[in-house]
Amino acid sequence: MRRVMLLVVAACFCIPAAYADTAGQITHLSGTLSAKRADGSSKLLAVKSDVAEGDTLSTEAGTYARLKFADGGEVVLRPGTQVKIEHYAYNAAKPENDNILINMFKGGLRAVTGLIGKRNREKITFATETATIGIRGTHFGALLCKNDCADVPTTRGVPPPNGLHVDVTSGIISLTNAAGTIEIGTGKFGYVPDKDTPPAIVPPEDGIQVTMPSSISKDKADGRGIGNDDAAECKM
Repeated sequence: MRRVMLLVVAACFCIPAAYADTAGQITHLSGTLSAKRADGSSKLLAVKSDVAEGDTLSTEAGTYARLKFADGGEVVLRPGTQVKIEHYAYNAAKPENDNILINMFKGGLRAVTGLIGKRNREKITFATETATIGIRGTHFGALLCKNDCADVPTTRGVPPPNGLHVDVTSGIISLTNAAGTIEIGTGKFGYVPDKDTPPAIVPPEDGIQVTMPSSISKDKADGRGIGNDDAAECKM
């Protein structure tokens, strides 16, 4: 076991991050966050690591990560989450080119929209296998359960059912799948069990709120780099 660990460390060398197509940067991190790039390479990320269009980000058990996009929008990832930045286009001088598509494969997140959400809210989409989340300028949480939400607290004391759970702190979101579309406003909760069942608003006692630790929620950046030199990322 020790030999294997040494081989893994030896294969990981730290380099500074610099990408022309940067979509955003990691501002807070507690735990292990990895990125699979569009070119197939994989890296461990740290605070100040850049992320780009095409990156698939994965948080390990116990890991929370906060990402700030170039337009000021932010996303916080829960432990055991995997998302892909399918598309990210932002140019302050060219609002007609705005485009954000984030695909969440598993886990949960909280998101706050930035400038794109203010000037082109229809250009922001969060997609899951169960339903697509549309934005109306907002702050919301999303949790996709697939027999992996036993640690998520509920008012009834039982794990949340499988499917997509959402909560809205401010603004409005839409939930859309093959069976229909609904809008969910501030203070409301929604649920979609599968892609063939219409999305529905649920009462607060059945709602699931995605929560984050205070260390990730605070504005001051938290976490450190990788290795003795605090590198921004580590190539694997």
